[in-house]
Amino acid sequence: MKWQHPKIIKVYEALGTIADERLEINKNAGKSYSSSKNKFYTITYDPTFNAIMCNDNSSYFRDTLGYPAIAFLMKKGILEYNEEYGNALKGIKWKDTNQKNKNDFDKTKDQIDQMLKEKEIDLEEFHTYCEKIIEKIKSLNLNMFGKKQLPPEGY
Repeated sequence: MKWQHPKIIKVYEALGTIADERLEINKNAGKSYSSSKNKFYTITYDPTFNAIMCNDNSSYFRDTLGYPAIAFLMKKGILEYNEEYGNALKGIKWKDTNQKNKNDFDKTKDQIDQMLKEKEIDLEEFHTYCEKIIEKIKSLNLNMFGKKQLPPEGY
């Protein structure tokens, strides 16, 4: 089974995950801590089968490649990581932001874009970079690796 392609906001979250140093990798497995740091997601990857699995909400409930897997692929060098953008997205409490916006990811994206603009990030260049990441994810045509696992509970 193939992964659905993520919304652009998941690229934002992945960049922040790496900048926040919330990702641990051991060969083809990893742990990505939530922005609250109260739970972690497990990532497994098999390049032989072009397959990846993670137990985050997007992956489990929507069959969509989630931010932990995207961050993992960035850290492995499969997707390009931009340190400037990562640092600009550092320290965001994603769950709080999403809940404040009633899980309307477009509103969250607009709010984060405004914050990036205030940090003098060129939004046009940033969005072009994010779209290139989405296109690269599409071209990878990743498979699901094994059975889906329930996401961790808690905040």
